[in-house]
Amino acid sequence: MLDQLFPNVVWDSFWNAVSETLYMVVIATAFTFVIGILLGLLLYLTARGNPWQNSIVYGIVGAIVNVFRAIPFIILILLLLPITKFITGTIFGPSAALPALIIGAAPFYARLVEIGLREVDRGVVEAAEAMGSSNRHIVFKVLLPESMPALVSGITVTTVALIGFTAMAGIIGGGGLGTFAYQQGFQRNAGDVMMIATIAIVAIVFLFQWIGDFITNRLDKR
Repeated sequence: MLDQLFPNVVWDSFWNAVSETLYMVVIATAFTFVIGILLGLLLYLTARGNPWQNSIVYGIVGAIVNVFRAIPFIILILLLLPITKFITGTIFGPSAALPALIIGAAPFYARLVEIGLREVDRGVVEAAEAMGSSNRHIVFKVLLPESMPALVSGITVTTVALIGFTAMAGIIGGGGLGTFAYQQGFQRNAGDVMMIATIAIVAIVFLFQWIGDFITNRLDKR
């Protein structure tokens, strides 16, 4: 049945591309989550009126985040090729795409983290401060737990964006469904190959969106 609908698809190559895409998305999401939370916390804590208020640090970190958010991903990949080759030893394959994916997504997620932290009820933070809680206690016992639904929702949005990034990375040899669609579909004028790659990417997006929504709903106590 599938062979009749998609006669030009080499299924071994397709499933290998799916596994490469999932590999890139999972690894990049994990690093983005950690780096984004660290950057987001730094932005929040150094903002005016917060415990580590420091306009210089906030300005520098904010500028770095804004610059990397502003660079189109396809250009960012090309700019990072020397760094990618230094880290991974190659500029091709799913592992080589990871630095660009992480650097492209982490600043975006950092802003979502900052927004999520700002939405925490200020009264809860002030109550913790009044009880003599340390900054560390406020961060790990108040800010992060209270903002966790927003943080998970934010990483879900970021993961969906990352899936699109992997497809763009695939066009220049990053592996995954992007490379599969470009090399075996577009270059060979095989529309069925591009169609099955598109269906797979959409299915992966729905999967991660469902997982993110499920976790967010479980965490949200409102």
